[in-house]
Amino acid sequence: MASKRLLKKDVNYVFADIIDAAYIHQMANPKEDPAKSEAVVDEAIKDYDELISKINRRDVENKKKHFTEIQAELEIKANALVEKINAL
Repeated sequence: MASKRLLKKDVNYVFADIIDAAYIHQMANPKEDPAKSEAVVDEAIKDYDELISKINRRDVENKKKHFTEIQAELEIKANALVEKINAL
């Protein structure tokens, strides 16, 4: 089981890397439409906020199961965003 602190760090690092990758793509390809990479950034911020709010919930009975589900959800959302960046 990941601790709350480590899980928050993981979420922060993963989404920061995804946002950085989107902006690097945007700078490396200035002739492409920046709206596509901005959409990926917006989705990453939305997913980040959603996961952090789930981590901070206090009404959870089984914390181990709850954090494990959040970790799995983080992996799924991060992989989807990376695929979108690769498709740009």
